[in-house]
Amino acid sequence: MTHDPVIVVGAGLAGLAAARRLVEAGVAVRVVEASDGVGGRVRTDDVGGFRLDRGFQVLLTAYPECQRVLDYPALDLRPFDPGATIRLRGRWVRVVDPFRRPIAALQALGDGFGTWSDRFAILSLRRNVLRASLAELQARPDEALHARLAAVGFSEEFTRAFLEPWLGGIFLGRDLEVSRRAFDFVFRMLAMGDTAIPRDGIGAISAQLARALPAGTVTCGARVATLEARDVRLDDGSTLAAEAVIVATEGDEAHRLLDLPPPPVPRGAISLHFAAPAPPRRGRTLLLNGDGEGPINSLVVPTELNPALAPAGRSLIHVACLPPQEPDDALLRDAVRTQARAWFGPQVDAWEHLRTDRIRWAHPDQAPGRLEPVERPVRHAPGCYVAGDHRETATLHGALHSGRRAAEAFLADRSG
Repeated sequence: MTHDPVIVVGAGLAGLAAARRLVEAGVAVRVVEASDGVGGRVRTDDVGGFRLDRGFQVLLTAYPECQRVLDYPALDLRPFDPGATIRLRGRWVRVVDPFRRPIAALQALGDGFGTWSDRFAILSLRRNVLRASLAELQARPDEALHARLAAVGFSEEFTRAFLEPWLGGIFLGRDLEVSRRAFDFVFRMLAMGDTAIPRDGIGAISAQLARALPAGTVTCGARVATLEARDVRLDDGSTLAAEAVIVATEGDEAHRLLDLPPPPVPRGAISLHFAAPAPPRRGRTLLLNGDGEGPINSLVVPTELNPALAPAGRSLIHVACLPPQEPDDALLRDAVRTQARAWFGPQVDAWEHLRTDRIRWAHPDQAPGRLEPVERPVRHAPGCYVAGDHRETATLHGALHSGRRAAEAFLADRSG
């Protein structure tokens, strides 16, 4: 018996994961992607010899689904040093993971930042998320992250100068109005593994998944106009017949195609990329804005992890800002330069602006109550499934796992 192919709408991580699982099961698959390449938000572009990720993205190596489907040695992962360096009242102070860098953590005590209560609170959080299973973490009553952190007993300065920019960069908002379930999962992953980037940029993850598919599986530049039963109508007027459809898009596009409830306003992100003759600071560490003023939330130098991300003798600098910000790119760029000059001095005058990325849908909303349950249904209607990080935690794990869940739901329905 022959079947029409299963059509996967979207070649982001969720769509690629769904297609990969179906190919493993011997199912004919066709992936249609509206943009000019695979990866969705997980892409890396070559701009004059510089490898620019679309936004500041990292891989937490402990993500279960990433461990399951990705070939880490082939990605040649480059880890960040655990902890962060914080710009606070005109000086740099450090927060170091005592479990991974005990000597450096003791040395950092001399910076005079944070209290012993703050350090005990970090240890308490770590113990709390590691002693429970993932299922137990997901079943705990939900609350806002800022309330959870306050209850643990962090000092006001530690919260404002470290936790807000650090966790705000992860969850895209210094207000920390995010589900504790999202935090517990991510904090567990941070405690269990490294924070890293692939040698060739975050887009190497998408490229690796795409290479696992048969040649010709993915068609780019093919936007889906409508879904009618199991017929997929493209913008060019053509129609594709499908045995089943998996919609693996961002939440607003899934809403348009499937008439799902409208998604909440997503969390956005803004990234500015600069080329420089030298790094502003040496080291594989994340630099955070502890003062909370100015457009910069964090800054990293990816070429400190891999010099090949830039032409020889050049440094690549990535600045992350959290919306809302100045809507004019030129004015925002000038504001970032002004703040960076206050941090690093006149060397910033030699920075060359490469690109500004404004990512409207960087994360689906993860406010308290949105992850109830954490893994939302992937079956939409007979022969129609939905995947994406809006079905789970807004992580690489969530995107990949939702794609596999959607594919396995189809396989179960087909065999049942």
